[in-house]
Amino acid sequence: MSTLRIPVGSNDHVQGNLETAKIVLVEYGDYQCPYCGHAYPLVKRFVEEYGDDVAFVFRNFPLTDSHQYAMAAATIAEAAGKQGKFWEMHDLIYENQNHLNEEMLKESVKSLGLDFTKIENDINTADLQDKIENDFEGGVRSGVNGTPSFFVNNQKWEDYDGTYDSFVELIF
Repeated sequence: MSTLRIPVGSNDHVQGNLETAKIVLVEYGDYQCPYCGHAYPLVKRFVEEYGDDVAFVFRNFPLTDSHQYAMAAATIAEAAGKQGKFWEMHDLIYENQNHLNEEMLKESVKSLGLDFTKIENDINTADLQDKIENDFEGGVRSGVNGTPSFFVNNQKWEDYDGTYDSFVELIF
């Protein structure tokens, strides 16, 4: 079984409290991956239902050879994070995944009330690209070879049948 090689740290986007959570769930995801899109509501429900017991971390793993808009979506989400809206953009992209394109991403920036000029400047900075590359490389080092890939308390779990019940069962 693979283990998470890069510990969760200050560069990560975290929902929940890492200090008190019994479960730290790390997802390596691609915003255009249909399997990630299927897992998104399961993860969201799990985080809501188990509340303080869970800390959820999302790391970028854009499969650019397969998904035309994966890198653009990851970059926009990271840029939104610089304005304190990472999770709002993360959710908005997944909730509109079937319409993912450059126009949809621009509309998402507007609908979240983000500073468009700042977004445009941020998406061209090396630090955002480095963050995405570091997420990706950390995933590779941890044995990620597809999306979504999940780690529960630093251990990779391999298979689930796509249902919420199996998702919860694998975690517990």
